[in-house]
Amino acid sequence: MITKTIICSNCKNKVTLQGNPGEKVYITCPNCNKKGVFTFLEEKTDLKTTNESYAIEVDNLTKFYNGFKAIDNLSFKVKQGEVFGFLGPNGAGKTTTIKAILGLILTSSGEITINGFDIRKHEKEAKRNIGYHPEHVAFYDNLTALQNLYFYSEIKNAPKRDCMGLLEEFGLGEELRKRVGEFSKGMIQRLGMIRALIGNPSILVMDEPTIGLDPRGVLLVREKIRELNKRGTTVFISSHILSEVQEVCDRVGIINKGVLIAQDTISELSKKLKIKPKISIELEKISDIILEAVKRVEGVDKVETSGNNIEIICNPEARAKVILAIEKAGGKIINLQTKEPSLEEVFMKYTGG
Repeated sequence: MITKTIICSNCKNKVTLQGNPGEKVYITCPNCNKKGVFTFLEEKTDLKTTNESYAIEVDNLTKFYNGFKAIDNLSFKVKQGEVFGFLGPNGAGKTTTIKAILGLILTSSGEITINGFDIRKHEKEAKRNIGYHPEHVAFYDNLTALQNLYFYSEIKNAPKRDCMGLLEEFGLGEELRKRVGEFSKGMIQRLGMIRALIGNPSILVMDEPTIGLDPRGVLLVREKIRELNKRGTTVFISSHILSEVQEVCDRVGIINKGVLIAQDTISELSKKLKIKPKISIELEKISDIILEAVKRVEGVDKVETSGNNIEIICNPEARAKVILAIEKAGGKIINLQTKEPSLEEVFMKYTGG
């Protein structure tokens, strides 16, 4: 028998558990009533084992639609407290995967667990701490923004008092008495974000959350994701705006034709694909001697000029040699910037774009 003391992720209350190696224990915090699951580690001889917890686990997920395989043996894990980007071309299976994670569709095979709860066997417990922002947001048009939020607060058994503050935070404070049928697309998207946050969920699932938003709205959503993540919220986000995903995500998964083809940090995926960084150097004056010196550096693939600027694509190891070559050729560097491979470059390489 093993005795283990754990800390509730919601209220930080300490709970003492007892169990055998490999045993899975379902628990309810006596302080805040948050439910969860804890698995006692199997006994091992080495000391390098870790007990990493996952908010979302998808194992061998497959989904057929009328004989068409939309999802093909898909497996991935989302760590507790991380921002995970889920990317893919149109029709790749992103929205189908999200609906399966949320238990909104029946899957052909595979297992999905949310905070340790099987989405089929323990649907109520699995969904209790999830906030969802769908791709196509819909509300009751004849109700006001506040009435809609009060309705969803009652469904989630969440305090209504939080609704006013969220409306103010997302720039809808002056519109709370207006019927949603009179809202613009951007306003409805913001209201959808508020609905997803009702009840302070520990997991936030977002499908194309910035569609229809103006730049200010996009910035607001981005900053809110960062704020929630600092508080420990797990965020699962699917978006076509790759620059936004790159701004906020810790890791990304790329799906194509229902198959997960890559999963890692952007920098690690870039290394695997051997995508090289770009150096942008501003010189006091460019000469043919300087350009030839740069081109001769081993590891330099491409050199382009614009005015007094040189853009160089090269191996990371060649950057110092490039700078040295410029200085030896008589060049004076005014400014230097290194542009790491973008998520867009990684995405296009993996999806064959």
